[in-house]
Amino acid sequence: MNSDNESIERRILAVDIGGNNLKILSPGVEERKTKSGPTLSARQAVDAIILMAKDIEYDVISIGYPGPVHNNTPSREPANLGPGWQGFDFVEAFGKPLKLLNDALMQAIGSYKGGRLLFLGLGTGLGSAMVIENVAQPLELAHLPYKKQQTFEDYVGKRGLVGRGHMKWKASVFDVVARFQAALLPDYTVIGGGQIDELDELPNGCLRGDNRLAFQGGFRIWQDSSIIL
Repeated sequence: MNSDNESIERRILAVDIGGNNLKILSPGVEERKTKSGPTLSARQAVDAIILMAKDIEYDVISIGYPGPVHNNTPSREPANLGPGWQGFDFVEAFGKPLKLLNDALMQAIGSYKGGRLLFLGLGTGLGSAMVIENVAQPLELAHLPYKKQQTFEDYVGKRGLVGRGHMKWKASVFDVVARFQAALLPDYTVIGGGQIDELDELPNGCLRGDNRLAFQGGFRIWQDSSIIL
């Protein structure tokens, strides 16, 4: 049996860590979730995942993390969670083969249909990633300066929606998407995240994402050897 077949037969646990919820999914098992939030530490997240998955048999894990990742570990503390993430060893904590990647990148991989994809996640913050000819690349666009000494995330994340109102938020989303499309030249753009339901229409060249595709990305990185991380 070749290694590709062996990887397909692995039982995968996919984890999506968000600013509001921590969710897990394994094939054949319904999605499970618990609250996350601004006090959630890495150790608490691991304990919550283990508890939620206590009756699930899995061989490998994929985790979408809301921040930059280097060498399978968080390289920066998350903006919307608690402390203790940077440098945390998830492989040691779970004792299983594990792939940790930016959460927007995991959803981008689950949304990818070839060519040049730009993914933007409108959630608690702003997630961003590209997949170009099967090469998956996380981006860190959220905290770049935008207007009035504020960032893109300040305008199109949850704070912008709550603080500025729906109409101004939507106008900012359309403007920000157009700027990123002009700079990054995607073939298509997928907009996902928790605030996607607030958009009754989408900017030109955009497709509506689905947060469940983050799990599909988590499965795909173990199953599809053509995807390059």
